[in-house]
Amino acid sequence: MSTNDTYLAVFLASKTSPKVKAWEALPESERQAKQQQGIAAWHAWADRHKGAIVEMGGPLGKTRKVDSQGIGEISNSLTAFTVVRADSHEAAAKMFEGHPHFAIFPGESIEIMPILPIPGR
Repeated sequence: MSTNDTYLAVFLASKTSPKVKAWEALPESERQAKQQQGIAAWHAWADRHKGAIVEMGGPLGKTRKVDSQGIGEISNSLTAFTVVRADSHEAAAKMFEGHPHFAIFPGESIEIMPILPIPGR
């Protein structure tokens, strides 16, 4: 998976963003309807790009941080990930234009970065 045509897409959404607060303030029935619409759109996006998807990934849960001080819980903006193949960084980024993560769901952005080869391998 460490070739120059492989890209990691990380989905970001701050729990304190106005979009998330507005989403959480929706009546339950309206939020459920939007969620179903978003899930259907996300599946449609995956179907359109199935030839490029290396790892569909998925939603991310609570984060634990490990450092020299030990293990602890932290909060960050990472909400999901996907791994894709593309001819270029630009082509990989274009796959995510208008993605349901921010077009329907209250996500803020998707960051796409190349997965680089491990040095010395």
